[in-house]
Amino acid sequence: MRRCDDPPMTSQLTLTTSVLMRRERVPGAMAKWQTWRWALHDVVLQDPGIDGCVRLLRDSEDIQIWLHPGFEVGLYRDDAEGYYLNATAPRPCWFVLWRMEEEARWAAEPVAVPAMVSLSYHDAGRWLDAQENVDQVAAPESVIAWMSAFAQSHWVTEGKKRQRPESFRGLRDRFGNPASVSADKTRKI
Repeated sequence: MRRCDDPPMTSQLTLTTSVLMRRERVPGAMAKWQTWRWALHDVVLQDPGIDGCVRLLRDSEDIQIWLHPGFEVGLYRDDAEGYYLNATAPRPCWFVLWRMEEEARWAAEPVAVPAMVSLSYHDAGRWLDAQENVDQVAAPESVIAWMSAFAQSHWVTEGKKRQRPESFRGLRDRFGNPASVSADKTRKI
């Protein structure tokens, strides 16, 4: 397994990644309610020789690290703004949507299974709006450069749109009471 240190080809529009999920023992008084918790450990570029099997990489008394290979991360022109937002953030990152599976054929108890990996802020926002489990981990410089170059070449800012009048709303005075407008020249004093 290699870390994402080698820069990907700029003409390439997809990367194949592996997700590492960490199961760790909950310390202190919190362990009374929950003894284990799951978290995203890392996202790495997948080595070509890796098969598609999920495997346990590390198993100790307090931690387990599971490898989930085979996640395609693509860049799409219609989401260039989401990549731009990620690339210009203080800490550009991978976003991983994961779910708990009660009955995984390769584990004896419930496990966290990644479902999707993305570099787009918009994808992460949609997943969070759907109340999914979404974690993030820092992306390496080479992936950030690749994503940034794509975003800069494909993102077009939209011009300001004219605000339409709100003719359906009734008039209100400064205190929020209904108001009326009259064309009469006579004023009551």
